[in-house]
Amino acid sequence: MTIASVKPTKEKKSRRSKQMRIDEKAPLLPTKQEGDDGGFDEFNGASFTGAVFNLSTTIVGAGIMALPATMKVLGLVPGIAMIILMAFLTEASIELLLRFSRAGKSVSYGGVMDDAFGKYGRMLLQICVLVNNIGVLIVYMIIIGDVLSGTTSSGIHHAGVLEGWFGVHWWNGRMMVLLVTTLAVFAPLASLKRIDSLRYTSALSVALAVVFLVITAGITIFKLISGSILMPRLFPDVTDFTSVFKLFTVVPVLVTAYICHYNVHSIDNELEDTTQIRAVVRTSLALCSSVYVMTSLFGFLLFGDGTLDDVLANFDTNLGIPYSSVLNDAVRVSYAAHLMLVFPVVFYPLRLNLDGLLFPSARALVLDNMRFALTSIGLICVIFLGANFIPSIWDAFQFTGATAAVCIGFILPAAVTLGDRHGIATKKDKILCIFMIVLAVFSNVIAIYSDTYALFKKTDSPRE
Repeated sequence: MTIASVKPTKEKKSRRSKQMRIDEKAPLLPTKQEGDDGGFDEFNGASFTGAVFNLSTTIVGAGIMALPATMKVLGLVPGIAMIILMAFLTEASIELLLRFSRAGKSVSYGGVMDDAFGKYGRMLLQICVLVNNIGVLIVYMIIIGDVLSGTTSSGIHHAGVLEGWFGVHWWNGRMMVLLVTTLAVFAPLASLKRIDSLRYTSALSVALAVVFLVITAGITIFKLISGSILMPRLFPDVTDFTSVFKLFTVVPVLVTAYICHYNVHSIDNELEDTTQIRAVVRTSLALCSSVYVMTSLFGFLLFGDGTLDDVLANFDTNLGIPYSSVLNDAVRVSYAAHLMLVFPVVFYPLRLNLDGLLFPSARALVLDNMRFALTSIGLICVIFLGANFIPSIWDAFQFTGATAAVCIGFILPAAVTLGDRHGIATKKDKILCIFMIVLAVFSNVIAIYSDTYALFKKTDSPRE
């Protein structure tokens, strides 16, 4: 440990004394130096690299597949500019959270909300994390089932990878594939008690996202050389009011692309040197925004105006190049594996926040094996059942998921800053927070309106 880490060690001691007095702010996992019967003495702290991979995995989930479609609406120049802008806004909101965490001696996002607004503020955050993360994980599991086992929409069946390889059998049906995935992948990874234990799977998850990017870039470059790709639109095509309104429908996708705030404190608590957390955040955002920009660029170049809302669906057809089917399968399998490894990183804060909501005064979750096991099993069962028996849950979480996500990422950090209980916010901070709240509320209104309109249109269409 470097000399610079002496100060953070003192800070952690002051944090622990705070925890003894105010239980609501206590972390739901013990910090790395605690020597309770959990056996944490041998853990010397998480590395910078492991923290970067865990935070990057939190950010890059299923949303990456929707980004090329935003280029179709906005055009390349405004689209890429918006991706970069949202990265800077996310960095600013996390910076504010960390600053108020230090001022209030809080070691969790819930602690910051409790310090600013009392127990009801903490409960609001925990409910938002529950709604957002359960919705996200159900969607992940639905996508994994679609990719591996296939899906039927509008009477047309799209074969999954396993169906394409082996034909239709009982063992590669949707429920069986998800059951095996849950027991063999999700359950073992979800049983790990420290988020740093997921650093290797997180690194592999980021690598799989890069595999998708490399394959897409390779296909695009091949088709560029062969002259089969047209010049993409650089700016949006605005012709009437409807086309102007359509520009704003992509805002919720961009606003929620970087939501990772619920995992920042968990990663910070396990860092060997807590002064590195800001560098971890900046590095992760730089890595993810680079992946986002390149994926959006190459995805839109490759498919142009034919880019679908989920670009993965574009890889279900002939790409017009040699070994097209092999590359299609490689993209789909790597993406499904990526989501499998993202699952436990998003599950981790879900379990902590549910436990904090139900048992706010109980001892650390990691020290109670029965509570840890029952919470984990219960959540996994809910997610599994949701993915198998309520496929229309996607429609519900288009509303609740987007709303909860922008609350976690922008509205709540901005509200804490505008309240400024410790008198540390500058005028610039408050102006930025007002902008973030306006952007978040505006994006929510647009998302709810467009999703409601699409839902009613879908409902009315069979009657016509």
